[in-house]
Amino acid sequence: MTEKGQIYRCDICGNIVDVRCAGQGKLVCCEVPMELLKERQDDEGALKHRPLMEKTAQGVRVKVGEVAHPMEENHHIEWVELATGDQVFVQLLKPGDQPEAEFPVDPDTVTQIRSYCNIHGLWKS
Repeated sequence: MTEKGQIYRCDICGNIVDVRCAGQGKLVCCEVPMELLKERQDDEGALKHRPLMEKTAQGVRVKVGEVAHPMEENHHIEWVELATGDQVFVQLLKPGDQPEAEFPVDPDTVTQIRSYCNIHGLWKS
């Protein structure tokens, strides 16, 4: 059974699924059940992985890590997600980008921030 907001990954091909509407079934890819990703927060590695929010004149900037996360071909942040109750914003990143994203939202409405590292998984603030 899935829950709204969960993130699943296929350990074989790397597909990632974000659950928007919960259901009764199991998510399967490459003929095997997908892995539910655990949201990490204070684990080892948080210094470079936990997303941090800053207020800006245009809304919110999310930087990944107190120390900037590497953005190399083999180790990088793939995306940053910000939720404001009934809205979800996602910024896709690629190697060479800065490990940050800007969102035009009122900082007081932010309910969740998550980032995904291609090696170290899902992180939240």
